[in-house]
Amino acid sequence: MKKATKKDIQIIKEAFVQKYSNAVTELSYTNDYELLIAIILSAQCTDKRVNIITPALFKKYPNVFDLAQASLEDVKELLKSCSFFNNKSKNIIKMANSVIENFEGNIPHVQKQLMSLAGVGNKTANVFMIESEGANLMAVDTHVFRVSHRLGLSDGITVMQTEEHLVKKLKDDLHIFHQAMVLFGRYICKAIKPDCENCLFPHVCKTTKSFKPR
Repeated sequence: MKKATKKDIQIIKEAFVQKYSNAVTELSYTNDYELLIAIILSAQCTDKRVNIITPALFKKYPNVFDLAQASLEDVKELLKSCSFFNNKSKNIIKMANSVIENFEGNIPHVQKQLMSLAGVGNKTANVFMIESEGANLMAVDTHVFRVSHRLGLSDGITVMQTEEHLVKKLKDDLHIFHQAMVLFGRYICKAIKPDCENCLFPHVCKTTKSFKPR
């Protein structure tokens, strides 16, 4: 597969900024607590499904103090239509307890501190920082991975390799490019039957082959 040239990268950056500069996550939330939980639940689950599940969860457990005292079985019942709901239920309760014990009940805004919480890995922490702070970070999900490979921005076989390539090549405004590639991949550059007629840069695209991280 051909790699994107410097000219290609400039075309990609300009097109994404023009179309997606004001884009935000499609997850529904009103505060840091709700945002972090929504991101944790969205792993290998659609934003649409998460937005269906979370209102009842947030109504019953509106903050970390309530969630820390929650019954695991009750949380599982609320999350049962979410993928991997057993582990996610355990993790969000553990997360709530850690936030109380280590951060005085406030969701931290430091990447390493976020990653100390149950259910929060590099991608989840980066997504939280991108959405809450507009941080110059890249988070690679299935859409970002696919789009970056189709456009020749990365040939990495893992999420971390792809993240490194994107940070190096795009450098600035990474929060915009993360949101752009998520939405572009979700609605246009889809895994199956990509909508090539509405592609922003068909002259830059290297392949319609679908890619998944190992």
